[in-house]
Amino acid sequence: MSTNREDGGSRPEGGAAFLLAQLGAHAAARFAERIAGLDLTPAQAGVLRLLASTPGRSQRELADQLGMPPSRFVPFADELEERGLIERRRNPSDRRLYALHLTDEGVTLLSELREVATAHEQQTCQALTPDEHEQLRALLHRMAAQQGLSPGIHPGYRWIRPDRMHRPRAPLTPEESPTPGQSGTD
Repeated sequence: MSTNREDGGSRPEGGAAFLLAQLGAHAAARFAERIAGLDLTPAQAGVLRLLASTPGRSQRELADQLGMPPSRFVPFADELEERGLIERRRNPSDRRLYALHLTDEGVTLLSELREVATAHEQQTCQALTPDEHEQLRALLHRMAAQQGLSPGIHPGYRWIRPDRMHRPRAPLTPEESPTPGQSGTD
């Protein structure tokens, strides 16, 4: 399927890949703003969600699943532990390893996070009917699988730097926002 018009020019609104990137960046930024009120970063939220679905996994297993070097995951887990959201317990089958678990405070925060995520999903997809929403999810799931992406794991964990995994900063002011053509990154 071509992404160009019949006259050979590109579509002014962009192709599907561009629109996915545009909406993805927009949705990610809005989600980060929404969960900043919970004092979480998107990466922290993802780890809490992952731990809820697979409690008791080792730091190495989680780092591997996230595609993150273990050396970067340890300080990430340290911060969540310092905040009282996760705890390390000796792994009963291998005392050299620590199994990670959500604390009661982590479970409570995850419940609040789910409410925020549900509202975010509804707001992001409000232009769609329920059937269209489900169809979009199915199509995106199929595309993600074809691209070899791990279900439920954001590929951005690979690039998390230790100096970027701490608490969220306030949203950008208009003066701090990148102008068109700037990336907004270091």
